[in-house]
Amino acid sequence: MKRKLKLLFLLLIAVFLVIVILKEPKNTIPDRIKQEVKIALQYFPELKGIPIEFKFKKNIKKSVMQAQPTWSGLLKSKNKRSYVILISEKFKISGEEFKTADVPKDVLIGWIGHELGHVMDYQERGNLNLIGFGIRYVLLKEFVKKAERAADSFAVSRGMSEYILKTKRFILNHSQIDETYKTRIKQYYLSPDEIMEMVKEQDSIKNNLL
Repeated sequence: MKRKLKLLFLLLIAVFLVIVILKEPKNTIPDRIKQEVKIALQYFPELKGIPIEFKFKKNIKKSVMQAQPTWSGLLKSKNKRSYVILISEKFKISGEEFKTADVPKDVLIGWIGHELGHVMDYQERGNLNLIGFGIRYVLLKEFVKKAERAADSFAVSRGMSEYILKTKRFILNHSQIDETYKTRIKQYYLSPDEIMEMVKEQDSIKNNLL
């Protein structure tokens, strides 16, 4: 009897894996943020053809948005991977909840651009490396800092500096946004000054090539 149950369990796992692998990933964008997502995606032509699902979630711990590979993506080759970007339905300012989709348009574009920066980072990693990335992100604070700054850097290098800066300033200069969240932004992400320095370096390189 135990042997039969074990075989049945293994069969169910096999069927689940087949369904996951064969499931066709799609680009899904909620109507209320469709315009902002399309603007952000224009800065990442490398992601054209990569299935990315944008999905609202009731609450995301410690974040407003979160980019991650799908389980089916981790079972496929890198060029056939798919992703989901989770977006918290609401965030709190001074104890009062506000809908994420209602923040200023440019701020929302910057937030989305940062998450697309994560996707760019993921695309450069093999499957085993990406699994290791997830483990290190959960366990190591220094790795979180490295990953978040890399995502910012990808977005800035693609020309999204103005949007990223507006997002940072919206968070850091909003007197009523929770100080814990502000501290996290200061600790793990590029600062506005560092972003401006990156832009200066990019402009310098461009001028030298002309």
